[in-house]
Amino acid sequence: MSYKDKIDIKQLNVWFGEKHVIRGVDLKIKSNSVTAIMGPSGCGKSTLLRSINRMNDVIKVCKVTGDVFINGKNAYEDNTNVYDLRRQIGMVFQRPNPLPKSIYENVAFGPKIHKMASGKALDKIVEKSLRAAAIWDEVHDRLNDSAFDLSGGQQQRLCIARALAVDPEIILMDEPCSALDPAATAKIEQLIRVLSNDYTVIIVTHNMQQASRVSDYTVFLYLGKIIEEGATKGIFENPQHELTEQYITGEFG
Repeated sequence: MSYKDKIDIKQLNVWFGEKHVIRGVDLKIKSNSVTAIMGPSGCGKSTLLRSINRMNDVIKVCKVTGDVFINGKNAYEDNTNVYDLRRQIGMVFQRPNPLPKSIYENVAFGPKIHKMASGKALDKIVEKSLRAAAIWDEVHDRLNDSAFDLSGGQQQRLCIARALAVDPEIILMDEPCSALDPAATAKIEQLIRVLSNDYTVIIVTHNMQQASRVSDYTVFLYLGKIIEEGATKGIFENPQHELTEQYITGEFG
């Protein structure tokens, strides 16, 4: 694995009971880039994403084979500390899911749990994370207000700040704009581009325009298999597989 490859997935298979959802996936994700995973509903996009931080483990009927190397270390080794793995890999979900706490406590929650800081050092982490999520200017004078007082787009950026607060290396985003209006979506998309300067970002989306706008690399997944992957510009302007072209041109989806 070269130094540019942050994640190296090898022959990944995922089953939920008898249903074979991910089928022999091989995929490399480069550091400090945005990779979009696109495909029709039910093709396994979210399952593939959740395999990276082993979130599928919480589903009792889930079975996984294959390897996911992160910085050269296999996340599926028996001695892997899943708790530490998920600190290394932040996750942002489809709908904003702030905790029933203040804005400040939402961001401070992770660093407190991981015993990273307290007092003024914790204050600095909260401010840094909110700034990185491009929401500090909107909330700095009301940190003690409930997170539920924020708009949907602000809540999603707060959730991104919460993910950043534990100092991850990778950020997974599962349809992060699907519940947002166009203005809020534009802010999140702009933020994704900025975050890739410091983090490796992987975004699941069914929105092809969004994939073309925000990503450096695109993966087209269909029925649990990677049909095509590569630089986003090439995927959209010169797809090599007929299925990819049909999906991009709207023949199915």
